[in-house]
Amino acid sequence: MSDSEVESSAAPLIEHLAELRNRLIRSVLAFVVGMLISYSFSTPIFNFLASPICSQLIEATGECGLIYTGLQKGFTTALRISMFGGFILAFPIIGWQLWQFVAPGLYKKEKGAFLPFLLASPVLFLIGAAFAFYAVLPLAFDFFLGYQNLGTEGAEALDGPAAVGITFLGTIDEYLGLTMKFVMAFGLTFQLPVLMTLLAKAGLLTAKALTTTRKYAIVAILMLAAIITPPDVITQIIMFTVIYGLYEISIVMVKMVDKKREAQLREDGFYDDEDEEPEAKPKPVKAKSAKAEKEVGPILEIIEDDDDFEADAFDDDNKPT
Repeated sequence: MSDSEVESSAAPLIEHLAELRNRLIRSVLAFVVGMLISYSFSTPIFNFLASPICSQLIEATGECGLIYTGLQKGFTTALRISMFGGFILAFPIIGWQLWQFVAPGLYKKEKGAFLPFLLASPVLFLIGAAFAFYAVLPLAFDFFLGYQNLGTEGAEALDGPAAVGITFLGTIDEYLGLTMKFVMAFGLTFQLPVLMTLLAKAGLLTAKALTTTRKYAIVAILMLAAIITPPDVITQIIMFTVIYGLYEISIVMVKMVDKKREAQLREDGFYDDEDEEPEAKPKPVKAKSAKAEKEVGPILEIIEDDDDFEADAFDDDNKPT
């Protein structure tokens, strides 16, 4: 290979790397701007994120309060909130930059196939995050806060000392980590239909494979629900039900992709016409007795060798006319 050919082949690679660098710089800048905006509103954002547990604490004790035990915990909590909010604010820009980098290498038909899933992905993430925040977290906090014992009710009925008071003193760092874990986990699990459908479009997955591995998927989903959720049976059952329902929805969507692919391949002529009926085979002539079988045997060999032999050469008793 000559030096000119090496330079011409290296030029497109350098252009792609330069474009990738520009896209990454724009994405990082969008993330930093989103972080700064979220940091300036970190207190209202934390108040919003703490609303599920505050409603439970107010109902139980009449007040809501969280603490932090380290001098720097207040700042690190605000920093975590700003990073979380910055990613959410910058996600549309990051997704658009990713699409602009990948789209030139796709055909028009491929763009039309992948663009709907790129738009559906953030919508499904928001649906999963909202489901975790408004449905799952209140149930989990109600279960855990049920172990509080204020120590005043029922003390008179005891012959011994008064009941020991048990009060929840949650740290802001611990609570924020648990809440963000729930929100991210449910948001990502709601991406399952999108991921499965994209794999099916790429030819890496079929509905038959998902159906045959359903029993293994159930065990994997149970293990995932036990790992992601805390040791609470209610939230684990909710997590398992949601993920398994998304798995069944994925099977339906992958079946639709398989049908479209099969129709396209049939249209392109890769499949033979299955409507053709197989050629009927002539029924063998059976003799009614052993004696007739001896007489008919040689004639049957002649019939098999001669395609022009007519069946009318026999009478009703299978004897030659």
